[in-house]
Amino acid sequence: MNTKTIWLTGCSSGLGRALVNEFTSAGHTVAGCARREDRISKLRETFPEPHYFSAVDVSNDSEVESFCREAYAQTGVPDLVISNAAIINDPAPLWQIPADDFDRLTAININGTANVIRHIVPLMEKNGGVIVNLSSGWGRSTAPEVAPYCASKWAIEGLTQALAQELPAGLAAVPMNPGVINTAMLQTCYGEHADNYSDANTWSKTASPFLLGLDASNNGEAITAP
Repeated sequence: MNTKTIWLTGCSSGLGRALVNEFTSAGHTVAGCARREDRISKLRETFPEPHYFSAVDVSNDSEVESFCREAYAQTGVPDLVISNAAIINDPAPLWQIPADDFDRLTAININGTANVIRHIVPLMEKNGGVIVNLSSGWGRSTAPEVAPYCASKWAIEGLTQALAQELPAGLAAVPMNPGVINTAMLQTCYGEHADNYSDANTWSKTASPFLLGLDASNNGEAITAP
């Protein structure tokens, strides 16, 4: 089997946690980060070496740099990097959202993705690979009361498309809309209606092989998970 090394942010819950299960079950090596130390500790217990997990705030560039350095020492160069870490605002009109809440969301959703790119591209330049930045349906459309989240995901689309034009041959960057999945984030917006959608574990069973099938030929494509 052709095994891969996969790095993943936001690995402790939702889509990220489900992908960790799928990738490791298929024999791939995973390095992941998330903010909560308690959840990272559980991941370390469940998935020991050669896997690597660390508590990281992706909005902090120095923490991301340390994670990349330590993950590289443990797993080597990644074949696939998935920037999944994100938060969503509590539903409200834009003018009612506190400045601190807006700033925190953009720091994680936009700056966090840029911080990962800053440190992983130099590692991947020689061997090539794929960088997937998770977008959203709300990165290609809009809805009321989630303006900060929409803005951040539209930013991810533009950032990733521009990055794709800058990367050397052999590397690819793609923005991916994962679809509508029943996670805690969706429940923030949809409430009980989130139950009408598939959960993260179901989603990951088709999303993981799809992600593993991406290569340099997909560079710049705005993709949607099956």
